[in-house]
Amino acid sequence: MMQIDSNTHSVYLNPRDAQFYANPYPFYQRVHAQCPVFRWQQYGHWCFSKYDDVNGLLRDRRFGRQILHVATREELGWPEVAEHVRGFANHEQHSLLELEPPVHTRLRGLINRAFLARTIERLRPFLLSLCNQLIDEFEANHEVELLGAYATPIPVLVICELLGAPAEMADKFLAWSHDHVAMYMARRDRAIEEAAVKAVLEFSAYMRGLIATRRKNPGADLLSELIRAESEGQKLSEDELVTTAILILNAGHEATVHALGNGIKAMLECAITGPITPELVDEILRFDAPLHMFTRYALEDLEYAGVRLKKGETVGLMLGAANHDAARFAQPEIFNPARTPNPHVSFGAGIHFCVGAPLARLEMLVALQVLFTRLPKLRMAETPRYKDVYHFHGLEALRVRF
Repeated sequence: MMQIDSNTHSVYLNPRDAQFYANPYPFYQRVHAQCPVFRWQQYGHWCFSKYDDVNGLLRDRRFGRQILHVATREELGWPEVAEHVRGFANHEQHSLLELEPPVHTRLRGLINRAFLARTIERLRPFLLSLCNQLIDEFEANHEVELLGAYATPIPVLVICELLGAPAEMADKFLAWSHDHVAMYMARRDRAIEEAAVKAVLEFSAYMRGLIATRRKNPGADLLSELIRAESEGQKLSEDELVTTAILILNAGHEATVHALGNGIKAMLECAITGPITPELVDEILRFDAPLHMFTRYALEDLEYAGVRLKKGETVGLMLGAANHDAARFAQPEIFNPARTPNPHVSFGAGIHFCVGAPLARLEMLVALQVLFTRLPKLRMAETPRYKDVYHFHGLEALRVRF
């Protein structure tokens, strides 16, 4: 299934092979040992699997999430954006994830002013109440599919609270988020692209209405804080506000659901029920990360780790592989709830380090504390399966008994 040519530094590996996406870690061990820097044939670009390379590249300013600020589509040999996805492209150009300095610096600074620790910490009582309420709804059944009943609603309802949107919008938010993030998956086709554009346009229209309401009647929510945020006379434009709100949903929901599901699975398999500590949360994020590859563009012609790259070339940074590098983590295949230090790269690094990391950690900490306190006899009712999605690494379902 996996073919490594160490002479050409080339790897043949289908990311949609069930044996791989269900458990990529044995394959990571092989590339670490035989070919840690390689051209992944199915993706057509160079990939870096070792911790030092991934951590270094995330921080290296010669690489960026955006390339069109230093090169034209014509220079890069790229076709024009297809008309049917133009609405999606127009939205993404304002996303913090896709920007580079100086625009990124301005936008990140404004968002950081709103995303303060006190804004996140005030959500703790809401989180405690929410987690207990969700368990109240299924506890008497003694069996439940935990992703749908617990892991999925927690982050989306927190985001509703964070943005000041009514809880009744949660299902619609979820539908928009699923359609949006499908654009980043290997099986993308015309129908997926059209659904993503529709989701972006509908969510944008909703957020513009909510922003208008918050301008007239500001509250204590994050959206009001984003509207108020100002630095050296600069504010977020409405397009930036809309895109940031959508990014908070997509990044804050999808990854947190996967992290909770993967983490509960790991804890049950390893017979770990507590104590639930910040160290355990970080070990979950390292051990079975929700995101396994992020890409960057080379912003200039350069050489890195012996690989000559041309301006505009894509490189793959393998976060999941970096988190299992034995050169950085002792016994990386062992789930160690007390592991410290634990400098995993699941939140990225450098200027694109996840702005929502404190919120994700708080959500996971409270959700796990409440779950294992309320349901101390929790156990898996069946062996869970992973979704056919390599980049976003998560379960299809997690059926448990208690």
